[in-house]
Amino acid sequence: MVWGAIAYAGRCTLIVMRGTLTGQRYVDDILRPHVGPFLNGLPGAIFQQDNARPHTARVAQDFLRHFQTLPWSARSPDLSPDEHVWDQLKRQMLSCHSVHDLELAVQDLWAHLPQDNIRCLINSMSDRAAACIAAGGGPTRY
Repeated sequence: MVWGAIAYAGRCTLIVMRGTLTGQRYVDDILRPHVGPFLNGLPGAIFQQDNARPHTARVAQDFLRHFQTLPWSARSPDLSPDEHVWDQLKRQMLSCHSVHDLELAVQDLWAHLPQDNIRCLINSMSDRAAACIAAGGGPTRY
């Protein structure tokens, strides 16, 4: 499992985790050590995540009550800039012959993803939301 957070001015460390991500692991290995400090360094930031089970677990929601979060529709990946970042990385990924090679490749791609690409995705949020509304929540060109 790979996890990362983006913001207009930067991104957090990409986290590669093996095994199952539970709500408790999400808090202990991602939210507390990475998300909390990342958000604290971004005054006015709003944290957005999808509705994956670990994200909606009570322990995760309890941790996030200290931060402003964006409610998220269950079926709206078109709206998420993160999903578009993952898509960009997947399209650049070369075939790897081991899990270790895959981890190194994704870390390198993440580190070299132009921040301007992330800014463009964030800037397009209002257009993507309007397209999703116009499509009645269905697929959009995004």
